[in-house]
Amino acid sequence: MNSRVRQVILKANAAFLGLFGAVSFFVLDVRGIWFASGPQVAVLRGEPASGVGFLEAHGLAVILAIWFWRAGRSASPERAWHLTAAATHTLLAAANISLWRIFILCDVLILGYVSTALHCMFVALQLAAAKHAATLDLSEAKS
Repeated sequence: MNSRVRQVILKANAAFLGLFGAVSFFVLDVRGIWFASGPQVAVLRGEPASGVGFLEAHGLAVILAIWFWRAGRSASPERAWHLTAAATHTLLAAANISLWRIFILCDVLILGYVSTALHCMFVALQLAAAKHAATLDLSEAKS
């Protein structure tokens, strides 16, 4: 796997994470917390403060997406960025799976299936990219 493929993986990762994060932030979180409408109402139950985790998770997803995009612009993205992205998606997939009931309560199972599948896919892609980045780093060091 060459540097160009690793750049594309980081940028695709950033696009997915940023898009899902921003749309979820505005369409689900803000709408549910401050306007008491949308799927999250079933979980928030009239207590806006209980939405803090939603805001944090989706806001941080957008921030990380910006950094992943920036890392993807590098001629040869560092291995650490791929490992950071893999860890990010491992956390998000694990949270989705362990708290799957939220997708049922909010009646957004399709969102759960799609987002969790994509998180798992990016874990695999980023780990593969990290492995190849390490191989490239070692071969460059020998030269």
